[in-house]
Amino acid sequence: MSFRKSVRDGFLGRAFAVIGAANAVSASIEAGRRPKARDLRELGIDPSMFGRINH
Repeated sequence: MSFRKSVRDGFLGRAFAVIGAANAVSASIEAGRRPKARDLRELGIDPSMFGRINH
């Protein structure tokens, strides 16, 4: 396995994905938009339940 693939699939890749998703969800909420389902799933939030959260 190459170094680049191991970073992407390992801990660092996962950490960057979660940070990016958190950033995207935060920006969407601040702008008054619904976050993308992919970003919510990355954070462990069920997209169908997101609308029921009082924020």
